[in-house]
Amino acid sequence: MLYLLTILLGNFDHSLFKSIYIFLISFFSNTFSAISGGGAGLLQLPALILSGVPYYQALASHKLATVALGIGGSLRNYKSLGNDISVAWQILIFGLPGVILGSFIVEFISEKYLYLILGIISIFLAFYSFLKPELGLSSGKNKLNLVHKIRFLILIFLIGILNGSISSGTGLLVTILLIKTFEMDFLRAISMTFFTVGIFWNFVGAVFLARIGSVPSNILIILIIGSFTGGYFGAHLSKLSGNILIKKTFTTVSILVGMSLLIKSIKSFYR
Repeated sequence: MLYLLTILLGNFDHSLFKSIYIFLISFFSNTFSAISGGGAGLLQLPALILSGVPYYQALASHKLATVALGIGGSLRNYKSLGNDISVAWQILIFGLPGVILGSFIVEFISEKYLYLILGIISIFLAFYSFLKPELGLSSGKNKLNLVHKIRFLILIFLIGILNGSISSGTGLLVTILLIKTFEMDFLRAISMTFFTVGIFWNFVGAVFLARIGSVPSNILIILIIGSFTGGYFGAHLSKLSGNILIKKTFTTVSILVGMSLLIKSIKSFYR
């Protein structure tokens, strides 16, 4: 009897601790993501894979959970969207087809090449942000000519493809692209990233990825709670602390995401 009770308690503790572990990972990774404008997949996706969830199901679960991150961050900073609704429409109209395309080609393109490309880009973004002290600290209004508009839309489409196939780093790319293209500050750019990428891109990507396999509902519920609370808390901290903290967090997360992706890529080359 005592033996059976020990087994039952052991199983219960394992399940309970696993749930707590996933929640904490989700909460803290999405808190930092809410401050930096991306990078939740740095911790959340590997945690799901280590928990025994297959890659494609883990990716779909992560994307559904980051919809909650987008909602949490947008609820706290929705006023920062201001008069940028036309930019949001551009990101959705030209980015969503890329997300859908990426979710289909992920089965046919080796992950190691995607990890390598995005890892290099993420590290480049970190150094670029570090070497540009004033980048994203103040907000302006940049008037675009036709060439700049076309370049922005092409880049949004390409980032959408990466978003549909890889989890980590695409929010960071959109954030820095908005800052460079429209002279947004970090808070304004991150609010736009949450609204477009966090909610709409990730939801559409999750729907198309879910066709590969069912999403584990028990884990998904924990992820959604952790993502929403982490997103809201992180957005609250970013609004209190301002663009300097956001910029530092963005630079740090970009380096960590880039290194993580490069390590994944190198490991996959030697399998």
